[in-house]
Amino acid sequence: MSSLRLRRRRFLSIGVASLGAALVSGCDSLSDAPDVESILDSAEGLTYRAQRLLGGGHSMAREFTAADLSPVFKVNGTHKPEGDEYAALVESNFTDWRLRVDGLVARPLDLSLEDLRNLPQRTQITRHDCVEGWSAIGKWQGVPLSIVLQRAGLLPAARFGVFHCADWYEHALDGTGQYYESIDLIDAFHPQTILAHSLNDAPLSVGHGAPLRLRVERQLGYKHAKYVMRIELTDRFDNIGRGKGGFWPDRGYEWYAGI
Repeated sequence: MSSLRLRRRRFLSIGVASLGAALVSGCDSLSDAPDVESILDSAEGLTYRAQRLLGGGHSMAREFTAADLSPVFKVNGTHKPEGDEYAALVESNFTDWRLRVDGLVARPLDLSLEDLRNLPQRTQITRHDCVEGWSAIGKWQGVPLSIVLQRAGLLPAARFGVFHCADWYEHALDGTGQYYESIDLIDAFHPQTILAHSLNDAPLSVGHGAPLRLRVERQLGYKHAKYVMRIELTDRFDNIGRGKGGFWPDRGYEWYAGI
């Protein structure tokens, strides 16, 4: 364990100077710096292996009490997806919205918001840690992702869950602007990984990802995809977007953002 820690520190110390300017200027600058990307990939691999070695699939993120709730839970990233399709869903209070679960599953699913609310629920008060440097504590309610995946019946080849979202970044001129994120099955079946429909005892606002967002509590905030429309089970993600497993990982952020 100490060897892994020392090796990761060495990678981080090498990368600090070159990463500083890139992080301040934004995500896209990272994707244009191959040396920085190589450092991130190496450090990420060490972080991933170390966390899996130390915590396996069972370590829990800290949970808090109602007295710890933040007075304001900041909205970041997309505040409202553009386009007529999402606007129509908002207008109908998401009665026509469906979550599609497909890919490497035995039983593809189309679930309404009511369907999800009628499944066994989990409520957890956790801290959201953003890569931008802020954090907030919120109370989330939703269905454990594991329950949805069990109902769909994973095929043996499935390795990752890919979350396709409603928001689109028009500035991504290469045609890969559709927001998506992915996690492995260890995190997908973790008890604190939920498909959240409520924040602080109220349905999610549009800014916070209505009608459904991923909460994967052992990872940084950019992994908690908002506006989830489809979950695709797959054995690979190098054929999606730019092939790094998520909108921001495609642009230089770590795919595995464990905390």
